[in-house]
Amino acid sequence: MTLVYLVAGEASGDALGARLMAALRARRADLAFAGIGGTQMAAHGLHSLFPMRDLALMGLLEVLPRLRQLRHRLQQTVADIEERRPDVIVTIDSPGFSLRVLKAIRSFGVKRVHYVAPQVWAWRENRVRHYPGLWDQLLCLLPFEPAFFARHGLPATFVGHPVLESGADRGDAERFRATHDIDAASRVVTLMPGSRRTEATRLLPIFGSALQRLGDVVPVVPVAAPVAEAVRAATREWTPRPVLVTETQDKYDAFAASAAALTKSGTSTLELAMAGVPMVVAYRVNPLTAAIAKRLVTVKYASVLNLLADREVVPEMIQQSCTPDRLTAAMQTLLNDPAAAADQRAACRAALALLRPPSGSPSDAAADAVLGCLKAAATAIPLPVR
Repeated sequence: MTLVYLVAGEASGDALGARLMAALRARRADLAFAGIGGTQMAAHGLHSLFPMRDLALMGLLEVLPRLRQLRHRLQQTVADIEERRPDVIVTIDSPGFSLRVLKAIRSFGVKRVHYVAPQVWAWRENRVRHYPGLWDQLLCLLPFEPAFFARHGLPATFVGHPVLESGADRGDAERFRATHDIDAASRVVTLMPGSRRTEATRLLPIFGSALQRLGDVVPVVPVAAPVAEAVRAATREWTPRPVLVTETQDKYDAFAASAAALTKSGTSTLELAMAGVPMVVAYRVNPLTAAIAKRLVTVKYASVLNLLADREVVPEMIQQSCTPDRLTAAMQTLLNDPAAAADQRAACRAALALLRPPSGSPSDAAADAVLGCLKAAATAIPLPVR
């Protein structure tokens, strides 16, 4: 069978990988999969080389204590690729790990696709000089990315953002309230601290303090598998006690029932926008990491929605601004001012429209690009026989 080797390093990459696997298999029933992924990719037949949570790290200082383990996982991945001799490699986001894998296997002669362009347009643009030769195809989620990479002589393809096919806009509010015994008059607020342990442990105490100031609301916290234990421990003493949801459909049902949301930056903002939930974006990292990033970041906003709109349609509370008082004030505006909430929803709908590919679905476009690489794989230099 034709072997596709996929590497995902976090929950959002696991979701992208799962949808890509489904689109690929719909086109080619003879495909087999191997690599690294989470529960969603496992549902499509991937047996992960090691737990994906070992790679779900973010922040310069947060990664340092785990460097030895990460180096071991890199060596393990490269050795597995060399042993299996796949027909194509698809690395998904997680550039800190994925690009090291691509660099290590560049002499193997395997076709390589990197899915989700590194955000060098946002910070440390000089890194782009290291990219020539790392991949055969670069698949971009954002419409302005191909032009950026073209300026650096790197062809790239806009395939659209898979959040558009996530189902985040198809939740059932009544089902959520019935399932969790929440009456119709109660205001539901969703809190999303992230799928990385470093994100969740840093944001949850701030979210909890803001929640106490919000008054009479029912808090809901979607729980990603890599941070499940940390979320349960951090929210055990919250008042009111939050509803913890672990299933994707239950999360989307919570969105449908929510009056507003407090979320970290990232894909979660797009999911909430799909569901029409007005939101406040929050983020905080280690102070030294933030000081370094501040010197390197070249974009005005952390949220993709704001970048697409080229204005702050979603309030951003980043680093020093990420305090319980400021988060509470911004959330109260959305909860108590219907016009403000409606304006944000309209602006988010306009931003989401820019994420659609020229034709078909995002996963279809990504699958077509991967299959294009497979067609060219016959001319690649084979791996040396050991």
